[in-house]
Amino acid sequence: MYSNDRRQMRQPFLDAWKKQREGLPMTGLELKISEVIGQHPEYHELMSDPERALEKDWLPENGETNPFLHLGFHLSIREMVEIDQPPGFRQKYQDLCRKTGDLLRAEHQIMECLSEALWRAQRDGTEPDGTALLRCMADIVG
Repeated sequence: MYSNDRRQMRQPFLDAWKKQREGLPMTGLELKISEVIGQHPEYHELMSDPERALEKDWLPENGETNPFLHLGFHLSIREMVEIDQPPGFRQKYQDLCRKTGDLLRAEHQIMECLSEALWRAQRDGTEPDGTALLRCMADIVG
């Protein structure tokens, strides 16, 4: 699923959503993708318009959030929970889900921590700091 080609990166989301809407068989990854899209009704119209979705730019300087990046963060967080990476991530995730009472709200808060960890790693040319990520999550849990 990783590529520098924007269209190639977005296509699996569009394919999964189309299959979900049409009741077609899906792979395990497509099921995960369609579940995340299903939890974001604000993206349903866009996902149903592949050409627009494939071509549109979302510019942070205009206050826009790229829906594909947002959905990808959800998928990444859920994968991190499944494999408990970094170690302790699953527990912090569960703690935050209990505190918020809402899986999506918890994941949206974790995205802030994950974004920070990725930004710092990119800036510093290092691997993301799992300890800092867990500390950020612990701060949210309180």
